[in-house]
Amino acid sequence: MNAILSAIAAHGCPCGKDHVFSSRVIVEEGAIRRLPTILEQEGFRRVYLLADPNTYRAAGADVTRILKDSGIAVSEYVLPSGTPEPDEANVGLAIMHFDPLVDAVIGVGSGVVNDISKIVAHTTGKPYIIVATAPSMDGYASATSSMTVKGLKISLSSKCADIIVGDLDVLRQAPIKTMLSGLGDMLAKYVSITEWRISHLVTGEYYCESIANLVRTSLKQCTDNAPGLLSRDTEAVRAVFEGLVLSGITMNFAGCSRPASGIEHYFSHVWDMRGVSLGTPVDTHGIQCAVGTYITARLYEELRHVTPDRERALSAWHSFDLPAWHARLSDFLGASAEAIIALEQKERKYDPKKHEKRLESILANWDAILAVIDEELPTVQALDTLYEAVGMPRCAREIGIDPAILPLTFLATKDIREKYILSHFCLDLGVMDDILPKIPLQ
Repeated sequence: MNAILSAIAAHGCPCGKDHVFSSRVIVEEGAIRRLPTILEQEGFRRVYLLADPNTYRAAGADVTRILKDSGIAVSEYVLPSGTPEPDEANVGLAIMHFDPLVDAVIGVGSGVVNDISKIVAHTTGKPYIIVATAPSMDGYASATSSMTVKGLKISLSSKCADIIVGDLDVLRQAPIKTMLSGLGDMLAKYVSITEWRISHLVTGEYYCESIANLVRTSLKQCTDNAPGLLSRDTEAVRAVFEGLVLSGITMNFAGCSRPASGIEHYFSHVWDMRGVSLGTPVDTHGIQCAVGTYITARLYEELRHVTPDRERALSAWHSFDLPAWHARLSDFLGASAEAIIALEQKERKYDPKKHEKRLESILANWDAILAVIDEELPTVQALDTLYEAVGMPRCAREIGIDPAILPLTFLATKDIREKYILSHFCLDLGVMDDILPKIPLQ
């Protein structure tokens, strides 16, 4: 992985951007035993360690002991919940217990601990080290934190880890479900690259083929080794963890989350927001993304049967009732809808002139769009085989989500953020009435 990244940085990229990644990535057995040497090389003699109860048991206690035995002072704080929310309250707790005399912040954990630790490091201006406890998500190498603010899932600029430590002895002991969650986050890349390319054709959004190839390569390594996760095979765990780290790196390269997430992530975000506002069931982010990926692949197959029609698209757009939709969105998402509605008032996604411009691009590039779908997305049959091999959920009901909410979930995804995704594409094309009945409910 490091060799590939160095080659891109050394030879430049045809997209015109400089892709530089300065973080150090260490993935090996027994990696946490190297921490004292790593910290001494950086001149760090005192650190602030953040974990939750589960990740502290998994590796945090060992990290603290190893560092203290080597003469490195450790000021630690363990979040009060084993399943903490990535919200203002927990960020506040982490900041309140921060020791200003430390040289660096060490996060020991995965998703939420990493997201909060990155904000602490960013806010305090300290170097940041993440000791991963599970190959469960792709935020290890990203410079953003996925947070819940006033009930809305958003990405906040934070800090990319200066050092990423993946101890395979630790990662292999993670619960199988967290490994499947990481695989689910990787499977989402099928959709993310598809939609990135489609958006490039429709909106002119920046796109880099070199970055996309990095994602495709790491995704293939994950899927080739996926069955080994169930037996905690070292190479399968390594493939998923390195793929997740590389995904974070590609987001840094692109300057956005496009290489790593698309509508499938927004399915997960919608379910999370309903969970916060309405107390409805939620699963892990990666598992929800896997279900969202499967649903999305089914819908893209249906899109192949659509015939674009300019007049139909314009008629559907002009009949769209935005105030009525916002009222429906408020009922569906509860208090979480307030921030989404405010975002639309700022971004003006539903501007008719913007729609007409996108529609003309869709019509002009229709054959190219279908080619992208064929090139990037696996068939539903191929996904069925993979999901069955690892026991990955495919339908909403399997993860406690009421299938009856899927059509509204699909509609709501277009409002989450500014990213151009399948639901917005279907609205632009005026084919919502064709696509919504095709959402698989079982």
